Amino acid sequence: MLKRFLTVCAAFLLTAGAAANDDPHRDIPDIGSLADTVFSRSQAESIGRTVLHQIREQGSVLEDPEVAEYVSELGQRIASQAHNGEHSFRFFVVDEAAINAFALPGGYIGVNSGLITATRNESELAGVLAHEVAHVTQKHIARRIAGTGKTSILTTAAILAAIMLGAGGDVIPAAIMTGQGLAMQEQINYTRANEHEADRVGLQYLARARFDPMGLPSFFEVLMRQAAMPDSRLPEFLQTHPLTSTRIAETRNRAERTEAREIVETTAYPLVRARIHALGARSPAEALAHFEPRLGDQPERASAADRYGYGLALMRSGRFAEAARIFSVLLAEDEATVMFHSALGEALVRDGRESEGMAVFEHAVRLFPRNRPLVLRYAEALLRVKNYEQAHAILLDLFNNVRPTPPQVRLIANAADSAGLRAEALFYLSEYHLMTGELPMAIDKLRLALLEPGLKPWQQARFEARIEELVPHLKDRRRAARNETEDDQ
Repeated sequence: MLKRFLTVCAAFLLTAGAAANDDPHRDIPDIGSLADTVFSRSQAESIGRTVLHQIREQGSVLEDPEVAEYVSELGQRIASQAHNGEHSFRFFVVDEAAINAFALPGGYIGVNSGLITATRNESELAGVLAHEVAHVTQKHIARRIAGTGKTSILTTAAILAAIMLGAGGDVIPAAIMTGQGLAMQEQINYTRANEHEADRVGLQYLARARFDPMGLPSFFEVLMRQAAMPDSRLPEFLQTHPLTSTRIAETRNRAERTEAREIVETTAYPLVRARIHALGARSPAEALAHFEPRLGDQPERASAADRYGYGLALMRSGRFAEAARIFSVLLAEDEATVMFHSALGEALVRDGRESEGMAVFEHAVRLFPRNRPLVLRYAEALLRVKNYEQAHAILLDLFNNVRPTPPQVRLIANAADSAGLRAEALFYLSEYHLMTGELPMAIDKLRLALLEPGLKPWQQARFEARIEELVPHLKDRRRAARNETEDDQ
């Protein structure tokens, strides 16, 4: 398992510098020599991107559009207060019940779904994200990895990915006993000074973003209480972020002294928590069992989040008509919540009431044009009823106007292929592979697209231009990888 994992890392790193972020339309940066002893910004981005790729390849990234979009927007709200453009941030959710969050080189920040459900309010969740953002802006990770000396990007990315994936038993020791591995294991454990600085700076970001600064020490107390419970497993967050009662007290005192503006928390937070509970349960029965006691004898008096979660649990159980009734009531109470529109539309379509469901989606996209989760759910519904052309059309509009994500590009490739647009489907697959760092695969898909019969002149010109743009970067990556191999020998 580990040998295969490291092999994949090595192959991927031949093209790790192919894209600076998930936007395939941005120029591909030059990452310089991988053998540089200076831990450059582009090297940091390569490492972070590589680790995210490996986590995604393991199927551990939670790709649910609503959850992913919410965490990304929450993270960017904090990050916008954190710097003057020096750093770029990408937030993602790991489908893991353990309580953990982590920052990777290059501004990649992951948060486990279990941490989201462990928080009690949005300021607690925002506090954790602000703390991780501070680790990036204060360059804690980059400085510590650079401090190991001549550590290759391959070694760094492979070990960080293995650790973040939560590999246990003999796997981690096997990885970290080679080369600089043992030192790398030590480097991801933040020093006391790092932690105090991330607390202090993170509280400033939290307050500027109009969250309650007390959210951070409040969640620290939650973690400490859980760690103190008999037979409880130490939360993973505490394994890399050492926490003491003194530190909690200092953070609380500092939070009390932090000047905060009017606190603004969103209504999406409890809905996302409910969504994770409903979709992350091990079975439909477990999902229903979580929400049924919360509804009690008077479900109409339950919170909107609990009713929403119960409706999602009903959907998982195939009880679409019941779910549609719940979502219909929620939508009547609050038409401004996008998640209620998409949930009702999906429930109606899956219940066989296709025209009703499509009417809900059509109304919603007029109210919330180019809302990514809504458009993706609408497209999925259109694919379900075999309206491939319209699914492709709405996804293409989103692709051309909103920075695409890998799941979004996979879906438009599927829609184009189903609509008989084979060359376009191959083009989208090329963009998907480029976004995930697989540059050779991206070029191969473009070459296959050129072989499709009936190409329009503009299609041929676009595919050829894209190949001409990418091939030099592939040569550079391979040359850099050879140089690093020679220098490491």
